[in-house]
Amino acid sequence: MHEITLCQNAVEIMEQFGRQNNARKITAVWMEIGAFSCVEPEAVQFCFELACRETLAQGCELHLDTPAAESWCRTCQQDIALLSPNVLICPQCGGRDLRVIAGDGMKIKRIEIE
Repeated sequence: MHEITLCQNAVEIMEQFGRQNNARKITAVWMEIGAFSCVEPEAVQFCFELACRETLAQGCELHLDTPAAESWCRTCQQDIALLSPNVLICPQCGGRDLRVIAGDGMKIKRIEIE
């Protein structure tokens, strides 16, 4: 389960940000999980709480966003959304000539402190 390591790294980054901004507490964080990251949102929810224990982020509210991968179908000339790296077929025309722009990581988008 690599989600625990990702969460521990995220909490380290959040604490660094909190200390740089004289935070007493980190109250919320917004993260984005790339569609092709192989990261399970449910596992992140569980591991995040564990990683936050005894840190500035203890009790922090986690907001997760998992946007679909942006893609372009060269066959039908349309923007499409893909939800899985296992299905690389255009939902519009069934074509397989796709240019995929997929997130493959986890990003911290916003941190709320007090």
